[in-house]
Amino acid sequence: MNTSTISLDGLDLLASAVLVLDAEACIAYANPAAENLLESSFKNLAHQKPQDLFVNGEEIAEIFEQALDHQFSVKRQDMILERAGREPLQLQVIVMVLDNPDLPVLMELHENEQQLKLNREERLLDQSQANKELIRNLAHEIKNPLGGIRGAAQLLELELPEHHLKELGEYTQVIIKEADRLQTLVDRLLAPHRRPHIVGDVNIHEVCERVRSLIVAEFPNGLTIKRDYDLSIPEFRGDKEQLIQAVLNIAHNAAQALSDRIKTGNAELTLRTRVARSVTIAKVRYRLALDLHIIDNGPGIPPDILDRIFYPLVSGREGGSGLGLTLAQTFVQQHMGVIECDSRPGHTDFRILIPLP
Repeated sequence: MNTSTISLDGLDLLASAVLVLDAEACIAYANPAAENLLESSFKNLAHQKPQDLFVNGEEIAEIFEQALDHQFSVKRQDMILERAGREPLQLQVIVMVLDNPDLPVLMELHENEQQLKLNREERLLDQSQANKELIRNLAHEIKNPLGGIRGAAQLLELELPEHHLKELGEYTQVIIKEADRLQTLVDRLLAPHRRPHIVGDVNIHEVCERVRSLIVAEFPNGLTIKRDYDLSIPEFRGDKEQLIQAVLNIAHNAAQALSDRIKTGNAELTLRTRVARSVTIAKVRYRLALDLHIIDNGPGIPPDILDRIFYPLVSGREGGSGLGLTLAQTFVQQHMGVIECDSRPGHTDFRILIPLP
């Protein structure tokens, strides 16, 4: 490849990060995508050696030496490059030898999306397992004293003198009602672990239609629910009620987030089904998977909680319990699947992946 055929200005337009190195292995050019990826301007990158940008950059130095020795013309290599005080970069590095003694090497850096996806899924599974243990332990620790508090309040109410009953009875009723509210919360936390997994043939479109009817009944005006179904998706073995609850929790959250748009009549919720091929979920490769999207045109999830939305008791809505998405993720994981989320203002997309036979 001859650099006379390369326009460095043209490289500015590429979405992938590109570095051109001089004969001393120093950066002679970095396009805007490289500046974004490396979080540094070209002014700061210029004349630095790429290996010096990373804690473990020796491998880059070695590849550059191989390029100068003409041991290859093009080389691709996956790397995890560590940076001091920042997240490591998981990259596919493509190194090309150029027929130009002044600018002998071009490096193209691509974030390794597949590896990033696997890491996200692994974190989700670890988080979900930790959540389960936390929820079980916390719920049992709350449940026992809660029963005692409620019982004591009832006994106290029975022992109150009649002339104090009206005045003090209000306080005991507050204790009893709040104890009942906490009991309901604990029951919801324990629900996925108590209820038996009832397996049968599941048609995902029956699940979606059930959810749609429930959302329409609660939000009859101002919300348009679009259906974009692939009717060729086969039935699969699963717990229909759990999946209805999982999809309903997500769709209901979305409808509540659309409250402002519902008032103006331009709220949209889309249920989309597709078949995904060659999908990896929790490090297991599946030939086919259900690819269900629940999309809304609401304000989006606040960035500060986006990475924690599946944690229990984390909610972006005032008055929310923060349990809906936690339970949804638990139910989907019991089907060997996973829920992913992509959100920005005007577009939030929850994607459910479940293996198909």
